[in-house]
Amino acid sequence: MKKKLLFLTALILSLASFSQNSNEEFKPNGEPILRIFWNYHVDFTKNATKTSAFELKRAYLGYKYNISKDVSVNVTFDVGNNTGGSSYTAFAKIAQLDWKVAPSLILSMGLIGMNQFSEQEKFWGYRYVFNSFQDANGFGPTADLGINAEIALSEKLLANVTVTNGEGFRNLQDNDGNQKFGVNLVYKPVKGLTTSVMFDSQSSDNSDAITTIGVFAGYNFENWRIGAEYNKLNNGKTYSTAANDHNLDGFSIYSTYAFNGKFEIFGRYDQLQSNTLSGDVNAWNYGKDGERIITGIQYNALKGIKFSLNYQGFSFDNSTLDNKSLVFLNAEFKL
Repeated sequence: MKKKLLFLTALILSLASFSQNSNEEFKPNGEPILRIFWNYHVDFTKNATKTSAFELKRAYLGYKYNISKDVSVNVTFDVGNNTGGSSYTAFAKIAQLDWKVAPSLILSMGLIGMNQFSEQEKFWGYRYVFNSFQDANGFGPTADLGINAEIALSEKLLANVTVTNGEGFRNLQDNDGNQKFGVNLVYKPVKGLTTSVMFDSQSSDNSDAITTIGVFAGYNFENWRIGAEYNKLNNGKTYSTAANDHNLDGFSIYSTYAFNGKFEIFGRYDQLQSNTLSGDVNAWNYGKDGERIITGIQYNALKGIKFSLNYQGFSFDNSTLDNKSLVFLNAEFKL
């Protein structure tokens, strides 16, 4: 790991030196990164123990520095809770070098932001309210250690080819050292229409390869934004937890209508399912399978400040579990 960090540091310094010599008129510049997710919610779920609470779910803090016209560095920390019991812990989420090698090729390396559900997240548009489908259900990480090549194949077709550790930004490479390989294609055939298809695979020493596929289509026209996606995870309980024949699949449909620059209403429907293993009566993920509904209104108060009053419900396939029903007031503050 130390050798990798030293190599990356040397590469950045050499690129900086090269850029300064070849772009004498360019002045290096940077900008801070700040994004905060806050909420207050009331839980109407039957037998809920904590019926209401204020929460600070996420705080992203960082800085992006443009070394030259073609080279930039982004370092961002994710401040949130963790499984160790601490209320707030800072994780390095992004430590990324972007290098525009050619007009049609951008290389990103380090702890990089992943792109497998970036288009879906844009069309959903309310990350501060709730995660996109793949993110929420463990189909893939938002960031990982590795390298990505973004290739503009044409004006309408963009490809991303990625090699990463496959463990996500909160974990180091596991003991087997198997990398994850992924491809994501984004095609925009006409104005307002975006489609994408992604596939990734990571071999495992103890099971068949974990694979993920996802397809998406979104259309933006006049005051409407509509998106739909289908995703499938094979041989894994999550993107980094291998388990033979344990599969997940599901779809998400979402839509937004903007009245003006200030107000918009939105809705979303998700369905998550798992397969039933040989000899079992219920699906292996029976306690988490089900349907999610989110609906609400957003108010754009000022540039970088948003508020949303929304309802979030989840109906479990397991009828012995109490279905969730909550009302949220969410807010996003960002620079």
